[in-house]
Amino acid sequence: MPKDTGMRQNTPIATQTHSLPATAWSLRAWPPLLWQANEPSRIRFQHVGTRIATPDEQPGPPVGQTVWAAHADQGDAGMAWDWVQIARGVVAIADPMSVVTNVRLIGTEGEVLTAQQAARFLNELVHALPWQAEVHRALSARAA
Repeated sequence: MPKDTGMRQNTPIATQTHSLPATAWSLRAWPPLLWQANEPSRIRFQHVGTRIATPDEQPGPPVGQTVWAAHADQGDAGMAWDWVQIARGVVAIADPMSVVTNVRLIGTEGEVLTAQQAARFLNELVHALPWQAEVHRALSARAA
């Protein structure tokens, strides 16, 4: 399998061929993108949307999903994950093993990484995004 050299941002998200996902999990229907896991990412994910799933009247902390996407020469890439507010002003990934994406990471021997193997790389991508600020913005808008 040829080695993928990474992805570069070259088209704004608004001009992508895919419509915004109806749910975070619909990203799995996007065509898969192969990406070399051990190479630094040059892709620039942009915030597509954040949903709050907890109704105001329901007890418990707010929870929801956030969706991020990017366009690269190889195609569109998307990532989504559930989040939970663990304290006022503090949100966290609900399950670091459950980042949904159409990106398929390739190991050093050309093998597609399992979900468990890919989790480390996907969480590094998530950690580099300003996703918590977007979740806080959504929570603030709901409170207003």
